[in-house]
Amino acid sequence: MPQYDYDLIVIGAGSGGVRAARLASKSGAKVAIIEQVQVGGTCVLRGCVPKKFLVYASEYSQAFRDAKGFGWTVDWARFDWPTLRDAVQNEVNRLSGLYIKNLNAANVEIIEDRAMLDGPNSVRLTREGKSLSAARILIATGGHTYRPEETLGQELGITSSDAFLLEELPARVVIAGGGFIALEFATIFSGLGVDTTVVYRGERVLRGFDHDLRAHVQADLERTGVKILCGSTISEIAALPGNRKLVSLSNSMRIEADQVLWAVGRTPNTAGLGLEEAGVKLSPRGAVVVDEYSRTNVPSIWAVGDVTDRINLTPVAIREAVAFVESEFHERPTAFDHADVASAVFSRPPVGAVGLTEEEARGKGHRLTIYRSVFRPMKNILAGNEQRMLMKLVVDSKTDRVLGVHIAGADAPEMIQLAAIAVKAGLTKAQWDMTCAVHPTAAEELVLMGEPVSHDNEAPA
Repeated sequence: MPQYDYDLIVIGAGSGGVRAARLASKSGAKVAIIEQVQVGGTCVLRGCVPKKFLVYASEYSQAFRDAKGFGWTVDWARFDWPTLRDAVQNEVNRLSGLYIKNLNAANVEIIEDRAMLDGPNSVRLTREGKSLSAARILIATGGHTYRPEETLGQELGITSSDAFLLEELPARVVIAGGGFIALEFATIFSGLGVDTTVVYRGERVLRGFDHDLRAHVQADLERTGVKILCGSTISEIAALPGNRKLVSLSNSMRIEADQVLWAVGRTPNTAGLGLEEAGVKLSPRGAVVVDEYSRTNVPSIWAVGDVTDRINLTPVAIREAVAFVESEFHERPTAFDHADVASAVFSRPPVGAVGLTEEEARGKGHRLTIYRSVFRPMKNILAGNEQRMLMKLVVDSKTDRVLGVHIAGADAPEMIQLAAIAVKAGLTKAQWDMTCAVHPTAAEELVLMGEPVSHDNEAPA
């Protein structure tokens, strides 16, 4: 058997790569992890974690308004962007340090360098200029923000990674995109007092989510002051005096803004890794093609997380990493089941969803019974807050199984975690209804929706 420097080399120290490296090392393997920027990856450093802190900050503006209905006077409240920005960066750097501490505790060698594949079992460190060998190589390099290079003046805009480090908060921002990153930053900026416009090429934001949920979120964002221009794209950005920008749209509109934020997607980090030279198959989008066990077509190379472009969520990358270690270092073949993975959007209102949308379920041939409730949460009544909550259950009419749960409103991401257990377990609507409500809560509506809003009596042709 060939002798290698390591049993496993992991390229990329994000959540998936770190988990794989730690667990493999704890099994007794000799492991190195290579990271060219900073340990922690997108989620910890420039994604979920810092973004959620900014969302928390943006919610205070509405909370201060709501407080008046409960007898509080908070007219003195004011916001300071540098204080928030620096506090968030201090926290993500602390978390990065914890990742390093945990890797060290697991005896994983951390190498700060850029890695390229030399072959199926060899990795070259481009800064140090030497090569390392490994019995197994795991690609966990994640993805990066996308910029439309063909758009004139696109370089004048920023991406979500840049938004966390702004020197000052803009007075006016234009956000390109209609997915969850675009809407989360629209929520953040508008909640912090920024005049915010979203420009989206589709007919309604949040493509891929249930149509009722999409309509509800878009209407509520617009109600709270976010301008959403659908059916259009940015055709050009031009510089104006004072670091301002003139944004020209495909619908002939022009908007002046202090910042333009590109939130039009992410691309797998595979360029320049030497994957194709090593014989690793890539998808047309540049993602690493893997099977259900995260194996590439090269027997010694695996990949997990966003670089595979399956379900680009941090917990999914972690579960894929765990399955990889179980399969390869404990001889327990394990494939992570990507069905019924819950997701959350920290917009205003926040969103939680799991399972099939109504459109997806019909496309799979299910006869459906749909339950839907739109109501004003108890907390909003005294506050005079007009925000309403949407809850929707997609149920198979024949089996009574709950196929999908879709929630928009306060605490939706918290609720969906528990709802996901029920959907994953295949529970029926009757079993949901047998569950006693917790009162007074918004969540009780999930087990109190007794009358369907629609029902398919006949099987689809």
